[in-house]
Amino acid sequence: MKNVLYVPLDDRPVNLDDVITLGQASGLNLITPNADDIRNRIDSVADASGTQLIGTSAPSYGKPEQIRQFIKRHASSVQGFIISIDMLVYGGLIGSRRLRTSGTGTYPHYDSETTDLLDVIREIKQLYPDKPVYVLDTIMRLATTSYVEGLSYDAYTESRSFMGIARREYTDFGDIVSGYNVSSDGTELGETIHFNKSHYYNTRQHKFKTNYYVLDQLVRHGYIDFLAIGVDDANKEGVQINEIRFVENYIDTYLGGCEGQNPDRAVILPDADGLGHSLVARMANQLHRGGSKTKISIQYYGPHGSTIINNYEYMTVHHNILRHIDVIDGLYVDSTPDIEIVAITDETQVSSAVNRIDANGESSIATVVMDFTGRGAANQAVTEPLLDSNYTGRLLGYSAWNTAGNIMGLSLGMGQARYAFLVTETAASELKSAVNAHGSLLFKRFLKDYYYKRLAIAEVRSYSRTPSHIRYDNLQASFADQNMRLFNTESAYQHVFTILRDQMQIHTTTLAGRNAFLIGTSAPACSVKEINGCAWTLAEYSSACLAYDNPDFIWWRAFEITLNPEVTLQ
Repeated sequence: MKNVLYVPLDDRPVNLDDVITLGQASGLNLITPNADDIRNRIDSVADASGTQLIGTSAPSYGKPEQIRQFIKRHASSVQGFIISIDMLVYGGLIGSRRLRTSGTGTYPHYDSETTDLLDVIREIKQLYPDKPVYVLDTIMRLATTSYVEGLSYDAYTESRSFMGIARREYTDFGDIVSGYNVSSDGTELGETIHFNKSHYYNTRQHKFKTNYYVLDQLVRHGYIDFLAIGVDDANKEGVQINEIRFVENYIDTYLGGCEGQNPDRAVILPDADGLGHSLVARMANQLHRGGSKTKISIQYYGPHGSTIINNYEYMTVHHNILRHIDVIDGLYVDSTPDIEIVAITDETQVSSAVNRIDANGESSIATVVMDFTGRGAANQAVTEPLLDSNYTGRLLGYSAWNTAGNIMGLSLGMGQARYAFLVTETAASELKSAVNAHGSLLFKRFLKDYYYKRLAIAEVRSYSRTPSHIRYDNLQASFADQNMRLFNTESAYQHVFTILRDQMQIHTTTLAGRNAFLIGTSAPACSVKEINGCAWTLAEYSSACLAYDNPDFIWWRAFEITLNPEVTLQ
């Protein structure tokens, strides 16, 4: 396996566990920082008076200086780098949103501590010019983070709404960072109730100056080979738009881009949690295939993606898929692809989509499936027919998780990374370990996106939100599952683990027996083990298990769980 240094956005499974497994599925050994150095958690302490909640505090962030030392320590022993700016500078995604009580200096000398951290990227590229350096960065989202440093869910909803108000159009960098509070008609916006907007603007200024520094001081001068900028929880208008347009214009003016993108140097798009998958895919393609472009086509089942702009996006689904194809180092084609995307945008078209998946399986056409119909979780009307197909187990990628951009990044990252490995690797031992990793990740996507996020989560939330299970009389019941460690009684908090673990054992057994896998039968379903020209070598699904105590509420909220099933094939 090839060693790749990976600094994740944070330590949530989608950015860490799943990306490590994707690396294993594609012949890459991802070397990651010490767990304590990338630990991110929401508030862990409640301030209360009797049964009245006053506030919360004490989150956890990563340790930037430790991250810098980690990069320098391992630089000589790896063949490539994938580095999150948010983790390197701010200790993770939630750290990059910490409200600041004061502003910063004038760009580019805005914060010497920050620029010193960023310049480790310059150092490693100067030392190892032939090693690919890929970087992921984010445009700060509109909303604050709930239950971090005392910010409530009311602050989240107010900030997302307030920062989504249309702003006056600016193109100059200085005007943008000083004009966050100017509405589209040129008037100053009013005051906020649940969060300090001035502190928010300070945070936004600092983050955008970091975005600019990465582009202007690192990418432009060749210290970063490729930059993926994710617009986190985006909107069609609001405080992000001037920043987005500035970045697009910079890419065109200084990085040889067209219409705000350069597939060889920098791309900006709606996504954040899918960027780790996407850059692992680009790295796999570079290290295994020398960057040869993978031809990718799209088949829509439902409305064409050019007619849809989802929540948390500012461009159409089709445009966003094209940008994700750029990030993974693919080439969009109309026909005769290496990989075909089956994009389901209407649940009533699932039968036709499954027919296409089956036909592709028969014809040995690599396929990735994106389910856009579930609004954050897998749609039952779509997932059940998918799991009824014997060919679903042969997919190179699948996702229905969270935002549309996340779905694209996760599924297409899986597909491209796996394809790059399958068409180049011939060693039997490498093929075997990689197919087990891929089978485990594909199985997990259905177990998590559907069986947890669509089914089991309802029982967890119902129990957590039961009034007798909540510690504080003044906490709205619907908020209880957003920080169960603090908001539920100790006995209730412990019981939700029993619910989670019992349910996921049942669902693991159920999923293993579905036609997509048929584990434990005399004719199990298959996954692709190797691609040699037009010929596929297949491996049969043999077993699937989930350690009883593995499922965990890593961020103490129902939305996100740790879940690591182990699947073997033969």
